[in-house]
Amino acid sequence: MSASGGTKAIVAALAANLAIAVAKFVAFVFSGSSSMLAESVHSLADSGNQGLLLLGGKKAQREATPQHPFGYGRERYIYAFLVSIVLFSVGGMFAIYEGYEKIKNPHELEHWYWPVGVLVFAILAESFSFRTAIKESNALRGKLSWKEFVRRAKAPELPVVLLEDLGALVGLVLALGGVGLALATGDGVWDGIGTLCIGILLIVIAVVLAAETKSLLLGEAAGIDEVAKIQSALVDGSTVTGVIHMRTLHLGPEELLVAAKIAVQHDDTATEVAAAINAAEARIREAVPIARVIYLEPDIYSETAAEAGTNPGKSPGGPAQDTEH
Repeated sequence: MSASGGTKAIVAALAANLAIAVAKFVAFVFSGSSSMLAESVHSLADSGNQGLLLLGGKKAQREATPQHPFGYGRERYIYAFLVSIVLFSVGGMFAIYEGYEKIKNPHELEHWYWPVGVLVFAILAESFSFRTAIKESNALRGKLSWKEFVRRAKAPELPVVLLEDLGALVGLVLALGGVGLALATGDGVWDGIGTLCIGILLIVIAVVLAAETKSLLLGEAAGIDEVAKIQSALVDGSTVTGVIHMRTLHLGPEELLVAAKIAVQHDDTATEVAAAINAAEARIREAVPIARVIYLEPDIYSETAAEAGTNPGKSPGGPAQDTEH
């Protein structure tokens, strides 16, 4: 997933949310709608989240240092995780508190046309942001379903923006429903119920984001297609005859570490093995350009050991084609 695609979606979402946050707050001031207050805080939290994603992307571009030899690519995962915390605490918990207070102490809405007009405007603006995120994601997700895309994406920005925008649109519909029912019945409790539903929705989205970014923070292997390409690129059929076992790890969304033990012939010279390793590294980088850190260890393939059934490749990290001596 390219950083540029993610950045375009983030900027579109940031511009939309800042405008919407101001409009919602003005509507709250004139109408006293708790749904509008919850939605204005929601949009403000979303704006802060997009700022966090942009900051994480900027920090991730720093050069590697002796203290951090593999660079700072995971900064993007850290800031995406912070987004889920902000969405949970600032957005979700505030909305639940505000909804509870409004249900407990309801009051009639004033100047109803303010919240209704702002909500319609917000739906249009969020739809533009959501459309941008969908367009950027479609260029990357291929044949994956949306659920698979969110779960498998190694770059967190687009899944985060997609879920935020989806939550924002659903939240706006809930707010519009709460305001509409409050106006139709003259009972402000419905406004509070709409606010409460918005809070629950935000917490659910925050939990999903936290679970996905936690997995990225722990360290995920390359995708199935990338693993297959790397294994195929390693073997040249002459000097490198097989992959004994292999591990891959994302150091960041666009940087992959590859470590593998490869099988070579017992009569190969050190010069031949070194040349074969260099050639294998070049083939890997050509097949999977994000494989930037590669460690290859040669070993002697043994048919006797293979027949014994010892297969270290069964441990996590990718299947083995051969077995080590």
